[in-house]
Amino acid sequence: MLIECHETGIDGLFECVNSRLHDTRGSFSRWYCSKQMNSLIDNLPIRQINHSINIHSGTVRGLHYQLGPQLEYKIIRCIKGEVLDAVVDLRRNSRTFLQVVQVMLSATKNNALVVPPGCAHGFQCIEDNSQLMYLHTSEYFPEFEGGVNVNDPALNITWPLPIKDQSERDSAFPFLTDNFSGILL
Repeated sequence: MLIECHETGIDGLFECVNSRLHDTRGSFSRWYCSKQMNSLIDNLPIRQINHSINIHSGTVRGLHYQLGPQLEYKIIRCIKGEVLDAVVDLRRNSRTFLQVVQVMLSATKNNALVVPPGCAHGFQCIEDNSQLMYLHTSEYFPEFEGGVNVNDPALNITWPLPIKDQSERDSAFPFLTDNFSGILL
């Protein structure tokens, strides 16, 4: 049972789709296999797994990223419901610098995103009670976290629903300045 991973419009950002085996009992799906995924995450070990429960459709989280020694890959999967995921390339010398890719993640679609270091990530819940699972190659330290405002006009992200719920911290993230030159990896 292979995990099919496809490149997106951002260098190093992959959408991975998992097949399901069905029988009378239900279904089975492989969500992670180091043999297949290690090349996408520079052979780094998974160091932290997080679970996000989001009660209301319209909820937005992000755009988050890690800096310095906590640069990380994230593998993000919607395990219940549906979300629109947005990834922004903030890497200074990237060919896809400041490009945005949006991918619908859902339990039904059985897909995930592999987000490279130096990219900001956020999502909007399309369905009530959507849940996400994150695999991280680094532990979380708040002093190494950064964020970009989800409504930054320079990014021109279109959210399909009005934003209902957002944390004070996320809504206070700054817009990118005209002289933003990116994150140096």
